[in-house]
Amino acid sequence: MQPTLPGYGESTLADLASSLLGSLGMAAEANPLGLPEATRACLLIVDGLGWELLRDHPAAAPFLSELAMSGRALTAGFPSTTATSLASLGTGRPPGTHGLLGYQVAVPGAGRLLNELRWDDRVDPVSWQPNSTIYERAGAAGISAFTVGPRGFARSGLTRATLRGARYRSANSMGALVAEAAAALRGPEPVLVSVYVASLDQTGHLYGCGSDAWYYQLWHIDKLAEQLASALPSGTRLYITADHGMLDVTQSHRIDADEVAGLRKGVALLGGEARARHVYAEPGAAGDVLAAWREVLGERAWVLSREEAISAGWFGQVGPGMAERIGDVVVACTGGNAVVATEAEPMESALVGMHGSLTPVEQLVPLLMHEAM
Repeated sequence: MQPTLPGYGESTLADLASSLLGSLGMAAEANPLGLPEATRACLLIVDGLGWELLRDHPAAAPFLSELAMSGRALTAGFPSTTATSLASLGTGRPPGTHGLLGYQVAVPGAGRLLNELRWDDRVDPVSWQPNSTIYERAGAAGISAFTVGPRGFARSGLTRATLRGARYRSANSMGALVAEAAAALRGPEPVLVSVYVASLDQTGHLYGCGSDAWYYQLWHIDKLAEQLASALPSGTRLYITADHGMLDVTQSHRIDADEVAGLRKGVALLGGEARARHVYAEPGAAGDVLAAWREVLGERAWVLSREEAISAGWFGQVGPGMAERIGDVVVACTGGNAVVATEAEPMESALVGMHGSLTPVEQLVPLLMHEAM
């Protein structure tokens, strides 16, 4: 089994972001996806809607499935997790360049982890992610830029790191998401609007993406997408994608780092998440930690050193100062396996649906297109 490597520079979420700007007339932005010219563009980001999950549930998502017939799959980037993918979509750059390298990563020299979803007031989002966002670049080119999402996310650290430059329109229901996006797109051209909805991912984490709850939630997401498409001003190009896919992890496929002998020895910090781990070694212990994790996990994970993961292209181009955020050992689980930590991460370890690794079900996300008439 080989990992599904992201197609950086060709067909990842970062390439979708830059292609959006290129399609809106910014000649300096690459358009590797060849998106058609437009003056109004709307990007709907459905958290957790993997390409394979959509393909496997056509009855629950008739509108999205019809669009998928002429759509295509992109790769998310590594790790295939929300903070990393939203940063790729927000900057048009791969993870190794924007530096949001996972759910939990080490703050260099601080001896602690930064949770990139919940953030930490001691870490300045602009310093942590110093690259310009697509919304800042759009604004500088005379393109109005908006983002629509839950009110509670408006001033979060992740929002400031990845969405700055966009005018934030709060919406705490699916109906409000549609109304706010449509209103923003009725303004002066050219305009770029992104819309984010988290409920499918939340349902999958709690109940599993093989559950009835997930299936019914997908039905609601399909109606949201259909309503958004019908509400957009004529000529608007709607793009629909996701930040990652998901799979359910059974109890028998969970390796507990807090119980299995050898997985904590020499480890200073255990970062990432259950399907994609950053393992930070104590000084001088990196080699022993790498050997131990390889021995314990065997074929249940791809286990690489930091240097090997960078060389293999897992993170794309790695910018100055970003390599030290990567674990001394990087772990991407194969099949339906996961490395949980029931004592250190009780909430995360109890999740049913997980993601983060380099398997097709996690890496492949849809790119669906619709032009409002």
